[in-house]
Amino acid sequence: MYPLRSGQTGTVANILITGASDGLGRALARALAAAGHHLVVHGRDADRLAGIARETGAVAIRADLSSLDEVRALAAQTAEHAAGIDVLVNNAGMGFGAPGAGRELSRDGYELRLAVNYLAPYLLTRLLLPALRQSGYARIVNVASAGQRRVDLSTT
Repeated sequence: MYPLRSGQTGTVANILITGASDGLGRALARALAAAGHHLVVHGRDADRLAGIARETGAVAIRADLSSLDEVRALAAQTAEHAAGIDVLVNNAGMGFGAPGAGRELSRDGYELRLAVNYLAPYLLTRLLLPALRQSGYARIVNVASAGQRRVDLSTT
């Protein structure tokens, strides 16, 4: 893998973008595909994911990041479809929900926002780290938001 630098041309990377079916992830997928990179795009919504995959020529992998089993499957499928991974963009995340919404749990029993916004990107990064290290010049980009509110974990 060659270094990715601003304005550099002729460099092609294998890139996984989580949360690529909407918003910032979708825009990033479009820009990176236009620059000639090979993409694996992730999302929860199968139709929107298929749309961005068609548009960018990317491999699409659907997974619900609130499930650690699905995070493991995403890592395995990424390794299966990509000839190495050079860049991991942990972009998927979720906000605080509707005003007055109670505490929600993931299928694994974790607070839902903790599972999606923290545990999933941590586990995905750990699982893809060996492949990223083989790249020689790997990058991990973590996207976060200040748009989160305090969640009372003591409520049931």
